[in-house]
Amino acid sequence: MLLLDRAALLTVARRGGRPADHAQPPPAAEPDSAPVVSAAAAGRLARMLGGQHPELLTEWLAAAVARGRRVPAQLLPALLDRARRMVPADTELRRLAAEAGGSRARWLAGLNPDWKFVLADTLGDDAWRRGTAVQRRGYLTALRGRDPGAARELIADGWAAAGPQERVMFVSAMARGLSLADEPLLEAALDDGNTSVRTMAADVLAALPESALARRMTVRAAGCLSLQQGHRGARLVACPPIQCDAGLRRDGITPGPGAAGGRPAGQANLLFEVLARTPLSTWTAQFGRPAEQILALPSGHWAAALFTGWARAAIAQRDQAWMAALINWALAGGLPGTPAGEQALRDLVRRADPAVLAAPGITVGTVPAEQPAARDALTVLRFRCHMLKELTDDDSAR
Repeated sequence: MLLLDRAALLTVARRGGRPADHAQPPPAAEPDSAPVVSAAAAGRLARMLGGQHPELLTEWLAAAVARGRRVPAQLLPALLDRARRMVPADTELRRLAAEAGGSRARWLAGLNPDWKFVLADTLGDDAWRRGTAVQRRGYLTALRGRDPGAARELIADGWAAAGPQERVMFVSAMARGLSLADEPLLEAALDDGNTSVRTMAADVLAALPESALARRMTVRAAGCLSLQQGHRGARLVACPPIQCDAGLRRDGITPGPGAAGGRPAGQANLLFEVLARTPLSTWTAQFGRPAEQILALPSGHWAAALFTGWARAAIAQRDQAWMAALINWALAGGLPGTPAGEQALRDLVRRADPAVLAAPGITVGTVPAEQPAARDALTVLRFRCHMLKELTDDDSAR
């Protein structure tokens, strides 16, 4: 009986969302005018919090916030606890959880110090001047969303005094609200003495097809891949860089295993790195074909490097046409059977817009049984389709 009593108390404590304390009535939460998400959307959120595709929580919250909807009160303790437990701290998830939680989330944070991250915005400039590393990152991320120029000035002012880890954080924060106005600061970061800073700067710049880095990569890429006609038809022929020279290193590319000796594994890595930072319009212009036709061309043992490189580029450049072509091609049986290829597909299906995909119409039976990664990707796609539809249906019900 005592065990049952304690279990009941633990259940009440979890539902209450705060540690045990004196039995005095807490102050009431401020009213929140934002409507709650639909029952279907709330049910899916509960499933994610219970362990089903938790990596999609950030997308669910972003969609709910964009539509002016809030999380049901009964799910807030589990959501805030999930955001708190993320290691390393996910500042974007925390920010969205606080915003989607509204006044009730702030009320709970006042009762439970474990959730004080919800109140980060109330710290104002103090979060930047005297906050922890997580609070500083959260402040900079939020400022970047409100005023990219002000965030850029803050980064420029603090760059010289920052250590390598903080400079990496500065650069990664610039990915939000990125524009060509950020290019001078990011281009200067390519001359940083720290490899991680240079790599992060190159990754962020890769999302700007009009940048100087993109132009340099376009020149390099033109010599790496060509279209050749043979008696069996057209095929792609790769000629990757032989070595990772100083220019490639400055642009964030690091030599992989075997690069020094010009071995195939090292060359495949260099080809992947170049493709990942090259504007995708380079290939449609150079080959005069749309993405799906380019992917259909045979490429021999370079297929895995091409798929992963183009996948990284499509995600960075938010090119939905290429993402759709890559996913559909992979699900139709073209996925390279490598860990890198499978991870690239997982990344694609979590970032592509399901509305532009033909893949959700593919049945499980049409996906090759020997490709479990493709079947898993199809499951994620369907989950996302339903998830976004439920949140969109909220709009039509208003």
